[in-house]
Amino acid sequence: MSVGRPRPGDRGRRAPVGLDPVPSSADKRIAVRGKAAQMTSAVKRREQPVAPPGRPSRAGRNLPAAIGVGLLLGAAIVSSLLLFKPAFLAIVAAAAMLGVRELSTAFQERGIRFPILPVAVGGLGMLVVAYYRGEGALAAALALTTVAVVVWRLTEPAEGYLRDASAGVFAAVYVPFLAGFALLMTAADHGAQRVLVFLILVVCNDTGGYATGVLAGRHPMAPSISPKKSWEGLVGSVVTAGAAGAITMVTMLQGQAWQGAVTGVAVVASATLGDLCESMIKRDLGIKDMGNLLPGHGGIMDRLDSLLPTAPVAWLLLSLFVPVK
Repeated sequence: MSVGRPRPGDRGRRAPVGLDPVPSSADKRIAVRGKAAQMTSAVKRREQPVAPPGRPSRAGRNLPAAIGVGLLLGAAIVSSLLLFKPAFLAIVAAAAMLGVRELSTAFQERGIRFPILPVAVGGLGMLVVAYYRGEGALAAALALTTVAVVVWRLTEPAEGYLRDASAGVFAAVYVPFLAGFALLMTAADHGAQRVLVFLILVVCNDTGGYATGVLAGRHPMAPSISPKKSWEGLVGSVVTAGAAGAITMVTMLQGQAWQGAVTGVAVVASATLGDLCESMIKRDLGIKDMGNLLPGHGGIMDRLDSLLPTAPVAWLLLSLFVPVK
């Protein structure tokens, strides 16, 4: 008698030890259906979104953390401006040094190593002389920093000299030199009010653009550089900053409303270009944020991107509309 193949009447009996029963066609169909159900269930589990802690908003931020950090920074800046201006100098210097460090770390992703010590020391010098000696001293300090950077890099191998030295000069101009214009405003007559107008306009630009972009943003402004920026958001920034400029110019600096509106629109232009320029830098370096120091914001440079290029614009326009006595 053959033991390798069960007879028709043996269905349901236990197969001999050591031998596998031959599955029927019905058994095969059941097995195939079971495997298909398992695969479908696995696909559904993978497709289900998992909400991480601190889920970001539609614009990609952890909004509660961003608001909390923004309020703390704003309180520190306003307090220093109104109570003790040298404290504001210290805040700007600390932010600038952290920004230079973030740039140095980010540039190293592409093998660029600029001389950070002369940039940092020269940057501190720029900020101090801008506050105490004015714009001429700021320009002179930048020139000396440039010389220090190109000479310092001579102590290392020639390979990459032009690349590293150029990056060092760029960092010195981009962070401490542009930040120095905020200190030029601080040292002028009604300096606290000038800086507050400048900061309020930048905040209104960011807030108006963010809110309008989230609610009504449909047409990307520069999708290859910053996909979340929209033309609708730009319109919201212009309206918000223009209105804020008209109000603050009249109430805080005794200027005229049209002057404040013009200043607000100019701030929107410079802040938007600054934001796009930093987005381009990050795309070139292959990074999402310059750092992670500020929850909900990223790094220091991710907050300074609109402030830095706007500082000289605000300084120039406010000096023209409300001349320093």
